[in-house]
Amino acid sequence: MAVWGARMPAVQQSAGLSTAELALVLLAAALGMVVGLQMGGRLAHPARLPALLTGGALGLAVCLAALGACRSLDSLLAVAFVFGAAHGVLDVAANSSAVRCQDAQGRPIMAGLHASYSLGALAGAAVAAATAHTPHTVLFAGVGATATAAACATTRLTRCVAASGLEPAQNPDTPGPDERGGSSRPRLWLLGALAAATLLGEGAAADWAAVHLHSLDATAATSAAAFALYSAAMAAGRLAGDRLTTRYGAVAVVRTGAALAALGLATGLAGSTIAFALAGWAAFGLGLSVTIPSLITAAGVGGPRAVATVAVTGYVGLLAGPALIGALATLTTLPMALLLPALLAAGVATLSRKALENSAP
Repeated sequence: MAVWGARMPAVQQSAGLSTAELALVLLAAALGMVVGLQMGGRLAHPARLPALLTGGALGLAVCLAALGACRSLDSLLAVAFVFGAAHGVLDVAANSSAVRCQDAQGRPIMAGLHASYSLGALAGAAVAAATAHTPHTVLFAGVGATATAAACATTRLTRCVAASGLEPAQNPDTPGPDERGGSSRPRLWLLGALAAATLLGEGAAADWAAVHLHSLDATAATSAAAFALYSAAMAAGRLAGDRLTTRYGAVAVVRTGAALAALGLATGLAGSTIAFALAGWAAFGLGLSVTIPSLITAAGVGGPRAVATVAVTGYVGLLAGPALIGALATLTTLPMALLLPALLAAGVATLSRKALENSAP
């Protein structure tokens, strides 16, 4: 995903796309991901998780290579949709499998597993930067081939997922409490709302952190460092998150982290200096690092469909957030618009207890 995003200008140039047409391609991938998340939630019976893990990874890898070969809008739209769908299926399968593995371990491991996503994003961005003069077709094919080989090599290992975890008391084909719309439904939607608030902040960091630094007259390299610092802080927080959750509990860690994210970003925006801004984005990434893993853990009690529901709701925030901040910035100023993710982080801190109580593995 990081390689795809980093080489987007090359994709646009090779296919001769306008900005509006490129936006359509991104929209197709987003719609495909929503479909994939829903499909994954319906198919993610424990016995099917190994096939979904391998199939989703293979689909993502093959589609990345195919995207590099596309030279027309129609072909890009079709492949981008399947690319997004594979991403969605893999997302649900990986998180549902992680919940089962965490149940089997009997201790928090979700943050550490999510840390691999952050580290993968950093590695992908580094690979894309190091191969800036290599045709994107070659890069996409190489990364796709590597990911295909990795998916095939781990096929046997994924089979243990079906046997891990705690089995539900009801028939495995029967929806869990969250899926039947019982008393846990409001809590499930609260988890989704908090995920949307958190991922809106992540989308804001990805799309607006560099722009914010640039508005403070930072150099191009310093502006780019804002998101790098945010990503590195998030990875570090997730690597330490499981130990902190074991010691203090998910509610305390998420509440403290979200408060740090809100205060850090607000301070960075109010400081109006490059140093304050960089520190603010780093604090924002560190503070939010454990939120999504904890929300997924809490949703996992309701089964794969509950995980998919929280994921879909969360990605609404990720997809809509950057555009919303852009609209607010045109009406006010960019620093004022970026207060939105800080306010939402404060909301996560306030509501985390109600959402996460009794969610420990």
